[in-house]
Amino acid sequence: MAYTSTTRGVVFIHSTPRALTAHIEWALGGLLGTPVNLDWVEQPVAPGTVRSEMSWIGAADLSAKIASALRGFPNLRFEVTEEPSAGFDGQRFVSTPSLGIWRSPMGVFGESFISDEKLRTAIANATSAGNSLVDAVDEVMGGPWDRELEPFRYAGDGVPVRWLHQVS
Repeated sequence: MAYTSTTRGVVFIHSTPRALTAHIEWALGGLLGTPVNLDWVEQPVAPGTVRSEMSWIGAADLSAKIASALRGFPNLRFEVTEEPSAGFDGQRFVSTPSLGIWRSPMGVFGESFISDEKLRTAIANATSAGNSLVDAVDEVMGGPWDRELEPFRYAGDGVPVRWLHQVS
């Protein structure tokens, strides 16, 4: 019998065209095995878009499946987090239309971990190209994604959050 670890996380849809909301709910519902109806509110940072948040409980690695499904939608800014669980690191996925997707393992306090191999590669690439080490490390740590999303995060204060459980 296979052991399955259960964890929880949050999906932050920072901005999406309103026309995609039903498709996003359908994709999330398919992964969770239950209908999803989110509360969408206007996103003032990007007029004509909306935002929402959803907390989830499900199998470890569900965040990767959610991020993969959401990445297929154009003009979508999102974050997906997953708390660490027995035998599994937590994860954080961040995506913007201009930068693509970024992923990092996440600790129990929400801190990101960067592997030594990723760090060595970034340093070697920056050195050989004559680029700034600070900029190289910042990119590996997700700095460009965080800077782009920061205004969208603040605009979401007060957004209602729903808890959804994955159906086995």
